[in-house]
Amino acid sequence: MEGVQLLKAIIETAIDGIITIDDKGRVESLNPAAQKLFGYNLDEVVGNNISMLMPEPDRSAHDGYINRYQRTGEKRIIGKGREVLGLRKDGTTFPFRLAVSEVHYKDRTIYTGFIHDLSREKEAEQRLKEYAAELEDLVDERTISLKKMVNALSQAKEEVSLSLEKEKELNQMKSRFVSMASHEFRTPLSSVQLSSVLIEKYAAPYDNDQIRKHVGKIKNAVGNLTTILNDFLSLERLEAGRVEPSFSSFDLVKLAEEVTEEMQLIAKEEQNIIYQHTGVESLVDLDQNLLRNCMINLISNAIKYSGEHTFIEFNTELNANQCIITIRDNGIGIPEQDQKNLFQPFFRANNTGNIPGTGLGLNIVKRYVLLMNGALEFESELHKGARFTISFVRNASI
Repeated sequence: MEGVQLLKAIIETAIDGIITIDDKGRVESLNPAAQKLFGYNLDEVVGNNISMLMPEPDRSAHDGYINRYQRTGEKRIIGKGREVLGLRKDGTTFPFRLAVSEVHYKDRTIYTGFIHDLSREKEAEQRLKEYAAELEDLVDERTISLKKMVNALSQAKEEVSLSLEKEKELNQMKSRFVSMASHEFRTPLSSVQLSSVLIEKYAAPYDNDQIRKHVGKIKNAVGNLTTILNDFLSLERLEAGRVEPSFSSFDLVKLAEEVTEEMQLIAKEEQNIIYQHTGVESLVDLDQNLLRNCMINLISNAIKYSGEHTFIEFNTELNANQCIITIRDNGIGIPEQDQKNLFQPFFRANNTGNIPGTGLGLNIVKRYVLLMNGALEFESELHKGARFTISFVRNASI
């Protein structure tokens, strides 16, 4: 009896949906997760054909699937997984991964379906496609802008042809821009970031607001796409178990100062990162690369979700028992109702609006911290910023 109660408790609290049907396709049970996914109460579904939860053409063909299997024994879904669409009570559909198992119990055949909602994964894929499309558009805009600049230089050369010194100077400027333009036409999309830096450098003497505007768009788009790709790559390596911490002794203060200097370069206007260390010691035994990634991710979030003319506090502390790292901002904050899901992959708070992001960064940071036997905590209040704290027991690698 205890085993039955335990099994029931597991099914009732499962994150994924679980549905059982008889050999006629009639629903016998569905757990709370499945009820929530499809929007039905238990008594609205039990006894009805499972096809009520399917959009066309699967709705009309489902009974034929069962009959064919019972007649031929050919398994097309049972024991396998595949992506399908589910039909909610309100008429909307959603993607999920379906795995079906067959159980023979007391001269009966029962089919059990395990349902894993793929809505967030599909949304993330769509966002990635949109970012890629946006970047392609920005590259096209930049190419047009470069052509205009090259043409303008050629015209300027003709207008000042009477002055040899001016002509020489303009020829040099033209050579630079033509060289940059040629480089742009030859290189693949992966060189966009480098090219935008060159454009910004060579266009500085013209003090052109439009040039700065488009260069900023290109750099931001490339940075956003790079962050997205890095997040997905990091998540894939974590999921595959290919991230192993390599503990070594290093200077925490030196690392923090390097990160501060690096992140200050990408901060918004008049946005200052204030670093401070507490303690007479500075050596720690952790994975330096993983810790650097954690620092950069948290400070990047503070920059992204805070406004211009603000301060970001970055503190490290070494005492007899702990190594503590704190990043605090005065940005938009995290709504209370979203805080419980903050470290879930692909989750983003509902007040992030159009601020780009994948919802993977904090999940990756937490997993890196756990790999180093540490803890990640946070405090936040809407419109009053957030504070994230990473803590490690001293000599955590032992």
